[in-house]
Amino acid sequence: MWLWALLPVCLAVFGTVGIWTVFAVAVTNGSVNLTEGVPYISQCGTYNPQSCLFAQICNICSVLALWIVVIRFQQVRDFGTHGKANIASIVLGFISSVGISVIGNFQQSVLKSIHLLGAFLAFFVGMAYFWVQLFLTYRAQPSQDRCYIGPARATCCILCTILVISMTVLHNTDYPSEAAVCEWALVMVFFLLFGLFAAEFRHIDCHHLTVQKQAPGNDCSTPSIEINSYLAKCT
Repeated sequence: MWLWALLPVCLAVFGTVGIWTVFAVAVTNGSVNLTEGVPYISQCGTYNPQSCLFAQICNICSVLALWIVVIRFQQVRDFGTHGKANIASIVLGFISSVGISVIGNFQQSVLKSIHLLGAFLAFFVGMAYFWVQLFLTYRAQPSQDRCYIGPARATCCILCTILVISMTVLHNTDYPSEAAVCEWALVMVFFLLFGLFAAEFRHIDCHHLTVQKQAPGNDCSTPSIEINSYLAKCT
């Protein structure tokens, strides 16, 4: 079942191609003017027709990110790591995934406050999620990939932290073009962090659902259904 490794790769590739396509469309139809400075991603996706494309891209990325968060949670859980860190990871991952959808569906020019809330959830909470994942990289059962995935994930997390702080400071000190550059770089690193999950996901042996029929002696007319998800440990 190494094909599960394609899921994070698909998110990274689709997201990267998607937002740069939005940028290209915005520049082509004159929605943004590069002579005035580098635009924020949200500025590129504010006006039609690219706003529709931007919203759809964010929605798909949100679903894929949520899927990855759930699978990674179950994988770490199957390693025997049931600690608070793993629970915190799925909570942060859920919140961050919702933030991605909020960014796309509440454009900056329509509901700026909601849009900024979505950006906070996606960037700041998402950054916290990946820091927790870095901790779990060394806490969960060791794998043959940890020797390079750990340093790569740590480097990306540090870079994300620097970019988030820089973007916030530059935006608040009236350097929008420089802040926008940090935002574009930050999103690229986020996609790279999601792509790194391919190293762990390629060790998944199975992922199946089982249905438990009605237990003997149960008087209910409708069978009780219990769905269990199993993810094998790293080989």
